[in-house]
Amino acid sequence: MSVSERLADLGIELPVVAAPVAAYVPAVVHEGLVYTSGQLPFTAGELPTTGKVGAEVSAEDANTYARVCALNALAAAAAAAGGVDRIAGVLRVGGFVASAPDFTGQPGVINGASLVLGEIFGEAGQHVRAAVGVPVLPLDSPVEVEVTFVLA
Repeated sequence: MSVSERLADLGIELPVVAAPVAAYVPAVVHEGLVYTSGQLPFTAGELPTTGKVGAEVSAEDANTYARVCALNALAAAAAAAGGVDRIAGVLRVGGFVASAPDFTGQPGVINGASLVLGEIFGEAGQHVRAAVGVPVLPLDSPVEVEVTFVLA
């Protein structure tokens, strides 16, 4: 089953690629891989919320935002690669969580990204990962995710 067929089966429609907020491109293809820039949880061009996870933002909501980040990354990768069906799998996920000082649930938050990539790519969605707590992210986003995809 192709990636586009799998997305349709899951009822997932990829978003429009988010415009960069600074001097970078959303994704770059190099030697069989697609590297994405960090993706924020933009929905229809806007952040759904701002703030720190464990304070203004719940871990559950942040998990949902990490899922959105991963879909934004897939959209950026597909645009750079010439279509979503050119993407064969996931190599690495880097997740950043703007965290309240006592919040330690970063892995659970970034599971939102990892799990949706697993749903889409199956075994080829298994990846290495980092889930890092940081004091602040661009635009005061609660989460940011970058992904390295493998081309078909």
